Amino acid sequence: MERIELYNIDLKNLRETSTTYTYKIDDEFFKLIDATDIQKGELDVTITVKKEIGAFNLSFHIEGYVVGICDRCLDEVEIDVDTDNTLKVKLGNEFSDDDEIITIPESEGYINVAWNIYEFAYLSLPCRIVHEEGKCNEEMQEALSNFIRYDKEDADYPEDDESESNDDKLQETDPRWNALKKILNNN
Repeated sequence: MERIELYNIDLKNLRETSTTYTYKIDDEFFKLIDATDIQKGELDVTITVKKEIGAFNLSFHIEGYVVGICDRCLDEVEIDVDTDNTLKVKLGNEFSDDDEIITIPESEGYINVAWNIYEFAYLSLPCRIVHEEGKCNEEMQEALSNFIRYDKEDADYPEDDESESNDDKLQETDPRWNALKKILNNN
């Protein structure tokens, strides 16, 4: 079992002006982080720490894949990750985390980058996670098609031989919703 301490970088005792750390991330790491959005994956992480005047610049390169849940069929899908991020850290009296720089207490002198690795990997994911076309779970797709309603003006409206029978299935919209549709159409 991995330990969170493996991701500590000792900034206070850094001797070189530039040091590189490498990590192999796997399912154990995601269990250790205990976040719900990503629970599986394999990532290669390279962190280059450069000592600057009064601060440290941490450059993260994360490459590999994570396993997410398809928004369409709810099956697992592998998502490629390839991202570069930077983090500025300085030593100070007490911990503070603002948008531009993280201050680490000089008495501790180290930063734990485990959460940063997770966060950078997660932020690189697309907003909508779906399988490639035709790769979704067919049973789920069929079940969903029974509940999806299309407007004839919708680009996704099915134009097949069954469109006549689909017209019978689609009922008139409740007139109380028409006012809301007008608001949506004006935006």
